[in-house]
Amino acid sequence: MKYALFDENSYLQTCLIEGVHPIPASAVKIDKNLFVRLTQETDGHWRKVGDEIIKEPFAPMAPDYAQRIAAQRYEREDSVVSVDGLSIATSRESAGLIYGAGLSAMLDPDYRCNFKTLDGFVEIGAQQILAIAKAVRAHVQACFDRESELLEAVEAGTYSDEMLEEGWPGSSVATPIPAPQ
Repeated sequence: MKYALFDENSYLQTCLIEGVHPIPASAVKIDKNLFVRLTQETDGHWRKVGDEIIKEPFAPMAPDYAQRIAAQRYEREDSVVSVDGLSIATSRESAGLIYGAGLSAMLDPDYRCNFKTLDGFVEIGAQQILAIAKAVRAHVQACFDRESELLEAVEAGTYSDEMLEEGWPGSSVATPIPAPQ
Protein backbone atom coordinates (compact mmCIF):
# COMPACT_ATOMS: atom_id res chain seq x y z
CA MET A 1 0.00 0.00 0.00
CA LYS A 2 1.07 3.56 -0.65
CA TYR A 3 0.45 6.60 1.55
CA ALA A 4 0.79 10.36 1.54
CA LEU A 5 1.66 12.39 4.59
CA PHE A 6 0.59 16.05 4.90
CA ASP A 7 1.90 18.77 7.20
CA GLU A 8 -0.15 20.95 9.57
CA ASN A 9 -1.03 23.28 6.64
CA SER A 10 -2.29 20.37 4.52
CA TYR A 11 0.69 20.46 2.13
CA LEU A 12 2.22 17.20 0.97
CA GLN A 13 5.16 16.35 3.17
CA THR A 14 6.18 12.97 1.77
CA CYS A 15 4.96 9.74 0.24
CA LEU A 16 5.42 6.41 2.00
CA ILE A 17 5.37 2.75 1.02
CA GLU A 18 4.05 0.18 3.48
CA GLY A 19 6.74 -2.34 4.38
CA VAL A 20 9.48 0.17 3.54
CA HIS A 21 8.48 3.07 5.81
CA PRO A 22 6.71 3.23 9.12
CA ILE A 23 3.19 4.51 8.40
CA PRO A 24 1.89 7.12 10.89
CA ALA A 25 -1.80 7.13 11.78
CA SER A 26 -2.22 10.51 10.04
CA ALA A 27 -1.03 9.14 6.66
CA VAL A 28 -3.62 8.98 3.87
CA LYS A 29 -3.91 5.81 1.79
CA ILE A 30 -3.52 6.53 -1.94
CA ASP A 31 -3.65 4.43 -5.10
CA LYS A 32 -0.67 3.66 -7.34
CA ASN A 33 -1.59 6.27 -9.97
CA LEU A 34 -1.86 9.09 -7.45
CA PHE A 35 1.40 7.95 -5.83
CA VAL A 36 3.15 8.30 -9.19
CA ARG A 37 1.65 11.75 -9.76
CA LEU A 38 2.57 12.95 -6.26
CA THR A 39 6.16 11.82 -6.67
CA GLN A 40 6.66 12.87 -10.31
CA GLU A 41 4.61 16.00 -10.98
CA THR A 42 6.60 18.91 -9.62
CA ASP A 43 4.77 21.81 -11.29
CA GLY A 44 2.71 22.76 -8.25
CA HIS A 45 2.01 22.22 -4.53
CA TRP A 46 0.08 19.10 -3.54
CA ARG A 47 -2.49 19.68 -0.79
CA LYS A 48 -5.17 17.77 1.04
CA VAL A 49 -8.43 19.72 0.93
CA GLY A 50 -11.16 17.87 2.78
CA ASP A 51 -11.06 14.33 1.42
CA GLU A 52 -9.42 15.37 -1.86
CA ILE A 53 -5.77 15.66 -2.80
CA ILE A 54 -5.29 18.48 -5.28
CA LYS A 55 -2.40 20.17 -7.01
CA GLU A 56 -2.25 23.96 -6.79
CA PRO A 57 -0.08 25.71 -9.36
CA PHE A 58 2.93 27.61 -8.06
CA ALA A 59 2.44 31.35 -7.78
CA PRO A 60 3.90 33.07 -10.84
CA MET A 61 7.39 34.38 -10.22
CA ALA A 62 8.16 37.96 -11.11
CA PRO A 63 10.91 38.20 -13.71
CA ASP A 64 14.32 39.21 -12.40
CA TYR A 65 14.52 42.40 -14.43
CA ALA A 66 17.76 43.56 -12.81
CA GLN A 67 19.49 40.32 -13.83
CA ARG A 68 18.06 40.46 -17.36
CA ILE A 69 19.14 44.06 -17.81
CA ALA A 70 22.63 43.43 -16.40
CA ALA A 71 23.08 40.45 -18.74
CA GLN A 72 22.07 42.59 -21.72
CA ARG A 73 24.43 45.38 -20.62
CA TYR A 74 27.30 42.91 -20.33
CA GLU A 75 26.54 41.56 -23.81
CA ARG A 76 26.37 45.07 -25.31
CA GLU A 77 29.50 46.13 -23.45
CA ASP A 78 31.48 43.44 -25.31
CA SER A 79 31.40 45.06 -28.72
CA VAL A 80 33.55 47.04 -31.15
CA VAL A 81 34.26 50.76 -31.50
CA SER A 82 35.92 52.49 -34.40
CA VAL A 83 38.61 55.07 -33.65
CA ASP A 84 40.37 56.80 -36.53
CA GLY A 85 39.42 53.90 -38.79
CA LEU A 86 40.70 51.25 -36.35
CA SER A 87 38.31 48.55 -35.13
CA ILE A 88 38.80 48.13 -31.39
CA ALA A 89 37.33 45.39 -29.19
CA THR A 90 35.60 46.62 -26.03
CA SER A 91 35.55 43.40 -24.00
CA ARG A 92 36.65 43.69 -20.39
CA GLU A 93 39.95 41.98 -21.09
CA SER A 94 40.64 44.16 -24.11
CA ALA A 95 39.61 47.31 -22.22
CA GLY A 96 41.98 46.43 -19.40
CA LEU A 97 44.89 46.15 -21.83
CA ILE A 98 43.88 49.42 -23.50
CA TYR A 99 43.63 51.25 -20.16
CA GLY A 100 47.09 49.96 -19.25
CA ALA A 101 48.49 51.30 -22.51
CA GLY A 102 46.65 54.55 -21.80
CA LEU A 103 48.43 54.86 -18.47
CA SER A 104 51.78 54.43 -20.23
CA ALA A 105 50.74 57.09 -22.73
CA MET A 106 49.83 59.50 -19.94
CA LEU A 107 53.17 58.97 -18.21
CA ASP A 108 55.18 59.29 -21.42
CA PRO A 109 53.78 61.51 -24.21
CA ASP A 110 56.37 59.99 -26.59
CA TYR A 111 55.18 56.43 -25.87
CA ARG A 112 54.59 54.25 -28.95
CA CYS A 113 53.59 50.62 -29.25
CA ASN A 114 52.45 47.96 -31.66
CA PHE A 115 48.74 47.77 -30.97
CA LYS A 116 46.58 44.88 -32.10
CA THR A 117 43.26 45.96 -33.57
CA LEU A 118 40.65 43.58 -34.90
CA ASP A 119 42.21 44.11 -38.34
CA GLY A 120 45.78 43.42 -37.20
CA PHE A 121 48.74 45.28 -35.74
CA VAL A 122 49.35 49.00 -36.14
CA GLU A 123 51.99 51.19 -34.58
CA ILE A 124 50.38 54.01 -32.65
CA GLY A 125 51.51 56.83 -30.42
CA ALA A 126 50.40 58.21 -27.10
CA GLN A 127 47.66 60.47 -28.49
CA GLN A 128 46.05 57.63 -30.48
CA ILE A 129 46.26 55.33 -27.46
CA LEU A 130 44.49 57.93 -25.33
CA ALA A 131 41.83 58.46 -28.02
CA ILE A 132 41.22 54.67 -28.11
CA ALA A 133 41.05 54.46 -24.30
CA LYS A 134 38.56 57.34 -24.19
CA ALA A 135 36.38 55.79 -26.90
CA VAL A 136 36.33 52.37 -25.22
CA ARG A 137 35.58 53.96 -21.84
CA ALA A 138 32.80 56.07 -23.36
CA HIS A 139 31.24 52.97 -24.93
CA VAL A 140 31.40 50.99 -21.69
CA GLN A 141 30.01 53.92 -19.69
CA ALA A 142 27.16 54.36 -22.16
CA CYS A 143 26.25 50.70 -21.59
CA PHE A 144 26.18 51.21 -17.82
CA ASP A 145 24.18 54.43 -18.26
CA ARG A 146 21.57 52.53 -20.30
CA GLU A 147 21.42 49.81 -17.64
CA SER A 148 20.78 52.50 -15.02
CA GLU A 149 18.00 54.06 -17.15
CA LEU A 150 16.31 50.69 -17.55
CA LEU A 151 16.52 49.94 -13.82
CA GLU A 152 14.95 53.33 -13.12
CA ALA A 153 12.13 52.43 -15.53
CA VAL A 154 11.61 49.15 -13.65
CA GLU A 155 11.37 51.06 -10.36
CA ALA A 156 8.97 53.58 -11.88
CA GLY A 157 6.80 50.83 -13.36
CA THR A 158 7.33 52.09 -16.91
CA TYR A 159 9.63 49.31 -18.12
CA SER A 160 8.60 47.10 -21.04
CA ASP A 161 10.48 44.15 -22.53
CA GLU A 162 10.89 46.04 -25.82
CA MET A 163 13.04 48.60 -24.00
CA LEU A 164 15.68 45.93 -23.38
CA GLU A 165 16.62 46.00 -27.06
CA GLU A 166 16.59 49.78 -27.44
CA GLY A 167 18.89 52.64 -26.54
CA TRP A 168 22.21 50.82 -26.28
CA PRO A 169 25.35 52.23 -27.92
CA GLY A 170 25.53 50.90 -31.48
CA SER A 171 22.55 49.41 -33.21
CA SER A 172 23.04 45.67 -32.80
CA VAL A 173 24.41 43.10 -30.41
CA ALA A 174 27.93 42.22 -31.49
CA THR A 175 29.18 38.68 -31.44
CA PRO A 176 31.70 38.34 -28.62
CA ILE A 177 35.10 39.42 -29.90
CA PRO A 178 38.27 37.74 -28.72
CA ALA A 179 40.51 40.16 -26.84
CA PRO A 180 43.74 41.28 -28.49
CA GLN A 181 46.63 38.96 -27.70
